[in-house]
Amino acid sequence: MGEKNWAGNHEYRAHRIVQPKDFDELREIVTTAPKVRALGSRHSFNDLADTVADGVLVSTAALPADTRIDADARTVTVGGGVRYGDLARELQSAGWALHNLASLPHISVAGAIATATHGSGDRNGNLSSAVAGLRILTASGDLVDLVRGDPEFAGAAVSLGALGVVTEVALDIRPTFGVRQRLFGGVPWEAVLDRFDEVTSAAYSVSLFTTWHEDSVALAWLKELDGADTEIGGDFFGAPALTEARHMIPTMDVRNTTQQLGIVGPWSERLAHFRFEFTPSNGEEIQSEYLVPRAHAVDAIRAVRELAPLIAPLLQISEIRTVAADDLWLSSAYGTDVVGLHFTWLRDQAGVEAVLPALEAALLPLGARPHWGKLYLDADAVVPGLYPKLDAFRALADRLDPAGVFRNPFLTRLLG
Repeated sequence: MGEKNWAGNHEYRAHRIVQPKDFDELREIVTTAPKVRALGSRHSFNDLADTVADGVLVSTAALPADTRIDADARTVTVGGGVRYGDLARELQSAGWALHNLASLPHISVAGAIATATHGSGDRNGNLSSAVAGLRILTASGDLVDLVRGDPEFAGAAVSLGALGVVTEVALDIRPTFGVRQRLFGGVPWEAVLDRFDEVTSAAYSVSLFTTWHEDSVALAWLKELDGADTEIGGDFFGAPALTEARHMIPTMDVRNTTQQLGIVGPWSERLAHFRFEFTPSNGEEIQSEYLVPRAHAVDAIRAVRELAPLIAPLLQISEIRTVAADDLWLSSAYGTDVVGLHFTWLRDQAGVEAVLPALEAALLPLGARPHWGKLYLDADAVVPGLYPKLDAFRALADRLDPAGVFRNPFLTRLLG
């Protein structure tokens, strides 16, 4: 077929990609194709969103947005194919907000929640934790509605596309709020390792950027709530506040990033790292991420630093972020606060795959769960054992998709 994902590192095996314009067309495709997978904004770096050679990929991009705000319930209901950037603008104009955004606002709502994609912040759950309800179109053509509190809801919120096509998502919202971003350069590693909790709790969201071989962490990127009490002045654990805007990758155009330098703006224009109107790197990258239980975060950081000579030649930048625990069965933060170690690699598939075994040998024994949509190997099939509710999810998938229409090689490796 020749179609590829956003990064260009995976060519889809599917026979064709279709883009239905309405629900009736979608239902016709789902109930007649032998194999189906929903395709959002193509930001998975592996074969999670793909299907087999005689299967069909269903792009949700053209389906109706159907945005409905329920002020009393404090929820917004949207079509699964809606991008977070579009939703954020609409919510902001109506005086509402989401609790967080991922680095890229270009991703679709259904795709992001299906993979437990996240932003940052000690008290902020991933994007899936904001899901209040789901409507799923199954292979039989039936619609399944699940809301928070239903017995199987926690299994459906992070579904990996295994249950059907998520046509609508209800998300928690709150009144709009302002955010300012400040950058600090050169945070000593000693501060990060010895005072990790203090560092990551210093703002609503804290991101640390490094290539692991530097004498200090290159950048600390703080997102602070407007009006929140803060003790951070011009110094952050020995790192001075920067007076010029910076991209986390020095060779990239800083205009792609959201407004910095402490200038307050709406959450919709600050919580993401990148502006919605720009494509940050045109896909010239591969990404991996491992989310480590917070109790093992410092050990994990030390372990990756020891691997710096191996990984640095392939690395554009790495980001350290925190995510609050949740109870969603396949969430990388299930049952524990986690720290995400994110790697933005050069687009060198063979080179990245050559270093991942060493990285995973260091991190998986610490309980690190790979981000579902990023590149990982798990050669020894350790990952399934990191999810205590995997059997319950397998039973849910078998019930809603007994013929395995939405099953693909990725899910076969995970579920059997």
